Amino acid sequence: MQEYIKKAYDNIGLPRLIIAGFFLLVLLSAVPLGLNIATLLGDTLRRWAMYGILVLAMVPAIQCGIGPNFGISLGIVSGLLGAAISIELEIANPWLAIGVAMLVGTAIAIVLGILYGMLLNNVKGSEMTVSTYVGFSVIAFMNIMWLSLPFTNGDLIWPIGQVGMRNTISLSNTFGGLLNETLSFTIGQEGKGLFVPTGLILFFFLVCVIVWLFMRSKTGIALSAAGSSPAFTRSSGINVNKMRIIGTAFSTALGAIGIITYAQSYGFLQLYNAPLWMGFHCVAAVLIGGATTKKASISNVIIGTFLFQGLLAVALPVINQVLPESNLPDVIRLIISNGIILYALSKTKGDK
Repeated sequence: MQEYIKKAYDNIGLPRLIIAGFFLLVLLSAVPLGLNIATLLGDTLRRWAMYGILVLAMVPAIQCGIGPNFGISLGIVSGLLGAAISIELEIANPWLAIGVAMLVGTAIAIVLGILYGMLLNNVKGSEMTVSTYVGFSVIAFMNIMWLSLPFTNGDLIWPIGQVGMRNTISLSNTFGGLLNETLSFTIGQEGKGLFVPTGLILFFFLVCVIVWLFMRSKTGIALSAAGSSPAFTRSSGINVNKMRIIGTAFSTALGAIGIITYAQSYGFLQLYNAPLWMGFHCVAAVLIGGATTKKASISNVIIGTFLFQGLLAVALPVINQVLPESNLPDVIRLIISNGIILYALSKTKGDK
């Protein structure tokens, strides 16, 4: 019995136990503060599913050997560009509109991901540093592009006096909330019950299944082998650099799909510097789920995203209720995300 408990403890890990315990503690503390538990849990479900695909993008990147993909911003800006093109085309059918956005965004992301993978192949051993630089640089570059791209749709550009695209673009006329509302239902009283965004959750699971099948395909197995043991993989006749490029491109493509899923749930496209820290949140979520810088799985994504986003969804309203005039919610968000990354990276030498 003791061995079973110890094995379960080792599999779960102390960080996840601490975060899960803190999440339950904060959730229970919301009751005496008058916060609606069902609403908080519904917000947790929504944030979990809307952010899940972005975190899922970490799996092929880590498995192929480049480590946590801080350069996921390449995929994010590709997805935002795909969504903007879809809006520019004024597609009336929301399903067709979101489909075009994902197809265009994915195509752009794959091209950028291949170039990005080639860059990382030339800086082996410094991937996390370089990917962080790439992530920040592409956001800065797109700040210029958002001011220069020749869009004409009134929903995208400033109406009078300013040049370029808006900071925030509403999706209410296109595919805003499309996945959230599909097959959705509420447990309890309308407006105060637990809202379940069924379509959003099913889409997240569908992408998880696609990634799971890919990682168990011949290419996926070779990709994982290239990440875990490059020398052995190379001796088996597999092109390690090619596998790293495939993993990087796949990760970037998932980032494009993920940001469109996130945006439709949020109801807006957020441009310019809005996605600047998203890569750090994705890395934090997958690490808190039990992943390391050398190994990650879909279960790490599902667990880590739920804990990370759940903690933010519950803790921030509680803090706002206790200290309504403070800036602590933003501080707590930074402490949680950066603290988790720091803890995980401090353990990478032993891969434990």
